[in-house]
Amino acid sequence: MNYLERAKELMPELVEHRRNIHQHPELGLNCENTATYVTQKLKEMGYDPQPCGKSGVVATVGKPGGKVFLLRADMDALPLQEESGLEFASVNPGAAHCCGHDVHTAMLLGAARLLKENEEELCGIVKLMFQPGEETLEGAREMIAHGVLENPRVDAAMAIHINALLPTGRLFVPYGPMTASSDKFSILVKGHGGHGARPHESIDPINAACHIHTALQVIHARELVAGETAVMTIGSIHGGNANNIIPETVEMKGTIRTYSNEVRKTIKDRIEEISASVAHAFRAEAQVTFDPGYSVPMICDESLAKMAAKSINELVGEGTAVNMSKKQTASEDFAFVTDQVPGSFMILGAAIQPKVEYGQHHPKVRYDESCMPIGAAAEAYVATQWLKQN
Repeated sequence: MNYLERAKELMPELVEHRRNIHQHPELGLNCENTATYVTQKLKEMGYDPQPCGKSGVVATVGKPGGKVFLLRADMDALPLQEESGLEFASVNPGAAHCCGHDVHTAMLLGAARLLKENEEELCGIVKLMFQPGEETLEGAREMIAHGVLENPRVDAAMAIHINALLPTGRLFVPYGPMTASSDKFSILVKGHGGHGARPHESIDPINAACHIHTALQVIHARELVAGETAVMTIGSIHGGNANNIIPETVEMKGTIRTYSNEVRKTIKDRIEEISASVAHAFRAEAQVTFDPGYSVPMICDESLAKMAAKSINELVGEGTAVNMSKKQTASEDFAFVTDQVPGSFMILGAAIQPKVEYGQHHPKVRYDESCMPIGAAAEAYVATQWLKQN
């Protein structure tokens, strides 16, 4: 089978999938209607899809005896009011597919059909992972907890994310650290409130919080290996509401982003240690809380990335896919998969014209649907070739 030519023949089907999902976006883990749609379409292709977690869907194609390659698409939308002007724009207020997950789901449904039609030629199993909750960094973790990487056990994985600012049809295949971890934290500094005219009778949490903020900057300046990339930002400090009253507490909120699990752990540990110690020095107390919604760094496997780019260039044409080693400070939920198995995460251009004004997460963003056959064919072909080579 020529995967690309067959994918082009499926274009009307891909457009139907994409526009149906685009018009009916759902948020977070609550993607039940999208999951029902995906399940129905997979059954029509001859699959036996199974639920995984709150609204995830898993299906397999191929035959036992070989290895297992996972393909993932995210299904959730953003909490935005769409302003694209498209005739199939969101009908759900406050929810819109402005990140392209509707396209991802449509492409994986296309890849599912290609793989099913070529099932006898597969040298192993391809597992399809349709996940909710990518934007909230919950979906992959939840599906992993419900066994998506087991039974059969996954050996390698791949995902594609479209980009509204890059040339349509071009694929950028990174390796090494690609996206950063993401941790939100709060520091509650507890003192003893009192009158601003008699500070000696109080324990000033504002004073302690200011010293904690300054001390935390030393982590990056003096405790990380030179050249190690990390960002720790305090974006919010709140305490008190009158100019002559020392408050009881101050709350500080911040984020951490790193490209290393080791560095991430170091910074988290030191935030707790420094906050408690500095607060104690000023007779106050400090309690650090980390938000349960987090992401780990996404590290893309170099050998898999190079194999994927080579396969795509064979399929579509030399120069279509380009390997690169480039980091970005955004976070990606697929990182929880690549933290467990070798993975490749590639960016597919979907610009509607050479110069585009609106990119990802903007309410007016638009995507070129002609990228979808390339994405669907790339997913199916890379999976097929990886199983053949392994």
